[in-house]
Amino acid sequence: MCCDLKRRFLLLYATQKGQAKAIAEEICLQAGAHGLEADMHCLSEMDKYNLETEKDPVVIVISTTGTGDPPDTARKFVKKIRDKTLPPDHLAHLQYGLLGLGDSEYTFFCNGGKTVDRLLQELGAQHFYDTGLADDCVGLELVVDPWIDGLWLALNEVFQLQKEKEGMSNDVSADPHVGHEMNLSSKIQNLNLEDEGMRSSDGPSHKLLDINVVASATDTEPSLVHSVPPISQSALNIPALPPEYIEVQFQDTHGENPQLSSLISEGTTFEVPVTKASQLTRQDAVKTALLLELDIADTAFDYQPGDAFCVVCPNNVNEVEELLHILGLSEKGENFVCIKVKQDTKKKGATRPQHIPERSTLKFILTWCLELRAIPKKAFLRALVECTSNAREKRRLQELCSKQGASDYTHFIRENNVCLLDLLHAFPSCKPSLNLLIEHLPKLQARSYSVSSSNLYQPGKLCFVFNVVEFPACPTRPVLRKGVCTGWLAELVAPLLHTNKDTLDIKRESSATEKISIFARPNNTFHLPSDPSVPFVMVGPGTGIAPFIGFLQHRQKLREEHADWEFGETWLFFGCRHQDRDYLFKDELRCFLENGTLTHLKVCFSRDSSTAEVAQPKYVQDVIRLYAKEVARVLLKESGYFYVCGDKKHMADDVNDALLDVLSIEMEVDKLEAMKTMAMLREAKRYLQDVWS
Repeated sequence: MCCDLKRRFLLLYATQKGQAKAIAEEICLQAGAHGLEADMHCLSEMDKYNLETEKDPVVIVISTTGTGDPPDTARKFVKKIRDKTLPPDHLAHLQYGLLGLGDSEYTFFCNGGKTVDRLLQELGAQHFYDTGLADDCVGLELVVDPWIDGLWLALNEVFQLQKEKEGMSNDVSADPHVGHEMNLSSKIQNLNLEDEGMRSSDGPSHKLLDINVVASATDTEPSLVHSVPPISQSALNIPALPPEYIEVQFQDTHGENPQLSSLISEGTTFEVPVTKASQLTRQDAVKTALLLELDIADTAFDYQPGDAFCVVCPNNVNEVEELLHILGLSEKGENFVCIKVKQDTKKKGATRPQHIPERSTLKFILTWCLELRAIPKKAFLRALVECTSNAREKRRLQELCSKQGASDYTHFIRENNVCLLDLLHAFPSCKPSLNLLIEHLPKLQARSYSVSSSNLYQPGKLCFVFNVVEFPACPTRPVLRKGVCTGWLAELVAPLLHTNKDTLDIKRESSATEKISIFARPNNTFHLPSDPSVPFVMVGPGTGIAPFIGFLQHRQKLREEHADWEFGETWLFFGCRHQDRDYLFKDELRCFLENGTLTHLKVCFSRDSSTAEVAQPKYVQDVIRLYAKEVARVLLKESGYFYVCGDKKHMADDVNDALLDVLSIEMEVDKLEAMKTMAMLREAKRYLQDVWS
């Protein structure tokens, strides 16, 4: 009778950058240990599952992308279940549990998961397990790990009810798996201090006391490589070891690497020349801001002001060489490798990662395919334990991937943006295999940038602005590192920049043209009002001004071509540190103001000292409060738009609070009513954000 009982559940995921898939794979891995079979598919593979006839419980893991949208791989699924012609009991037979992934630094937190959850509920589907919403801002694992732990008990209860409905015995002990499932940490290994994790590969086991004696007397504070009580004295619960599933076969050096376009599944890729580069900040500015102009005239690439696009970028060449050296593969970088799935792997449904070509050079894979800067997940740390020979290093890696070490993982790895190379420097006895890196490092993501131009104003041109990101050296990072894409772009266009320390006008036309690969990432909402007579407010400090330059260029061209049209007033709130060092587009803004394209320009400088008797506002949110009546008039009386672009954590939230104060004061209502008005503005797509963390 037990043989006839199905203990299968359908496991669906939708991912944008690979995190939801990795979590689904972890659920699939743990399922076997609980006597369950996970039938795992991407939501986009709609030919491989059918919710309309599904009788088993369904588990869904889904991320959020853009401004609260479901990931691209969920679009068809969402469209299908959003069909208004479906009856309200269409999925009444379905039992499901959903885990949503998001980032609370963005306004529409976990909206991808929330959207699918709501639509399933509207079609009559029922929860068998409470929805989990994991926050990447504080660490997905804080919600993901306990959610997965509780999932097994919830699934067990579903199957138990199924047994009762079928008239089978409800004796828990009748099923040899159930007792195993009730122990939610059954597949977690309890490590004693004297187990193999504490043994050196060439010496006897060491008790905790031995480790403390060896440790430096100054190691009284925890660090990436050192722990203190209680964790250093605790037995550890560490994840199960993920099964290896990739096989790497080295070949000769003959052949050609794939085209970069073959690595991109998000859209059509265009290789375009960089025709101009300008440094917008002075040499002594805190950050270096660059403006790049691309020639798209000979392509089908199209955009609107406010859109974003993605740049396909490589890993830093020095980091690739360094990793090859650590792996002992410096001499094989130009060799072609063939990537296959191990025939004897224990990983169910294992396939070659789609972002890894079946055949290419090793250096191509490390340069263009794998995110070397990714923060290692706990499953990766667990796999690295097996590649580490030093007993103390091994123990520390075990601590960092354990439940007991959750806070250490967050503080020393997650918050410090520690990457694989940092770990390999910190734990020099760790020598991972190439297949392990391919299995655990995620896809190298293209980087998204806001368009800073108008195709109407500059036909055939696309401009964008960025700060060259820097990660300074620190105890967990031995060297300063620049952003993967911004560092590469800055190096790429360095020959185009003519440095003149006495002026901000440091640009020149390209002679030897460099090319980059891009693809469109249209923004469905962050666009100019369709009615040009509608007024709008723009808030964009620092490089957040980028899309608004495109807005104003577009508006200026429309004014030139349609003198008989009515145009609404335009406001721009801009801020930077120093008026003479990083006031971006200063001359252009003055021209927009003089020709009437820009009606009001309000600027502030946070680091400049003021001699005025009345303290000058330092930040854009302060200036917004000074013009409360005007802002409220535009939004409430004239049905205007309010745009915010820039840093989420240090600006957008403060602007949100300032606007809340403005509405509360000018409407003479309490904060709750003002919040309702702001919600109405968002719903009407008149309060729009393009922000990043």
